Amino acid sequence: MPPKAFAHRRAGSPQEAGQWDRRHVLATDLRAVGGRAYPRVTAMARDRSHIVFELGMPFLTTTAFVYVYRALQAPQQYVGFVVLGGAMTAFWLNVVWSMVAQLHWERDQGNLELYFTTPIDIMSILLGMALGGLVLSASRAFVIVVVASVLFGVSFAVTDWALLGGVFLLTLAAMYGLGMVLSSVFLMWGREAWHLSQMLIEPVYFVSGLNFPVGRLGLIGAVAIATIPLAVGLDAMRQLAFAGAQSFGTPPPSIEALILLVMTVVFLGIARFTLRTFERLARQEGRLTMRWQ
Repeated sequence: MPPKAFAHRRAGSPQEAGQWDRRHVLATDLRAVGGRAYPRVTAMARDRSHIVFELGMPFLTTTAFVYVYRALQAPQQYVGFVVLGGAMTAFWLNVVWSMVAQLHWERDQGNLELYFTTPIDIMSILLGMALGGLVLSASRAFVIVVVASVLFGVSFAVTDWALLGGVFLLTLAAMYGLGMVLSSVFLMWGREAWHLSQMLIEPVYFVSGLNFPVGRLGLIGAVAIATIPLAVGLDAMRQLAFAGAQSFGTPPPSIEALILLVMTVVFLGIARFTLRTFERLARQEGRLTMRWQ
């Protein structure tokens, strides 16, 4: 490769980065997204035993709840609720482990200094991590839905595929936006990030109605619908995928889609502000990149 071409393709010095136009900045951020997503995708393909555990173990939890509902002679749609909830679990866990605590782990490993000193947006790093983990999460969710549908006879009655797909994408966008916000907060809280990540798993499962209709929680369910993307998105998808699910006292799917849209805009806006603020503090004071802080 000619020296001039190589110089054009390399990242360049900070002085050169200050002269970049928007196209160059966008291209650099997209390469950062691909660079952080690549190791997660390739690791999944190379460690096949990890795939077995990631796909097989969560299915056991879903199966347990299915047998509970069958023992109670609950309506068949409750079995479908459990299957859909088990599928969405994969995406929430990806948010918790690949987004929320990731910057804290990167600081302990000594990588955070590299992120803050390179001419890229820190949100590109988090987006690449999320997309890389999304591949495994989508595979896990697909296996749960397909296998459970075949084994337990779950039938979906979707009347509006476009709205269902839009709700699903908005749910992911809102969840990952929330993950970006929490990642910056956890970075400031330091060692407590691990405990807070653990706290966001089981309690969120409960208030989100992961294995039952969230409307049965009354006031708690209403608060969850207004604040937790997993709760509102899962409820909307259940209403769209199963007949009779509209009778649990929650808003219609169209309203819940608007709630998800507002959540996405708000969370991404807060994440952009907090991450840029912390990035500026890291470059000016150097406190955020100290190991074991």
